[in-house]
Amino acid sequence: MKGAVKTAKAPEAIGPYSQGMVAGGFLFISGQIPLDPATGAVEGSNVEEQTGRVMENISAILEASGAGMEDIVKTTIYLEDIDDFSAVNSVYSGFLRPPYPARATVGVKSLPKGVKVEIDAIAVMERSTP
Repeated sequence: MKGAVKTAKAPEAIGPYSQGMVAGGFLFISGQIPLDPATGAVEGSNVEEQTGRVMENISAILEASGAGMEDIVKTTIYLEDIDDFSAVNSVYSGFLRPPYPARATVGVKSLPKGVKVEIDAIAVMERSTP
């Protein structure tokens, strides 16, 4: 059984995909770029500001599904400039607490709408202690 997650507190999808999908006890959050949910405009002129907006969008999708940032188990970060790795880490770590999710970070040639960062996430919907 699966179901889509949709919230006005995160940007509308800019293509044929859902903000998030719940399936098999997990929430799969589509890649989020730094779009203001109210206007659809890119928010932030630098990678730190853009990362903050992306993390707020992820948080809103989690909230809409009944989960929270502590439920994230895996993220993938896509960076237009891999040299922004440390700057993104400084903002990203402010939204999460140890134990941090598993993660991959990938340098890419370009991202939608010319943004500097995109992040997708997987969260567990049923909490358990390892």
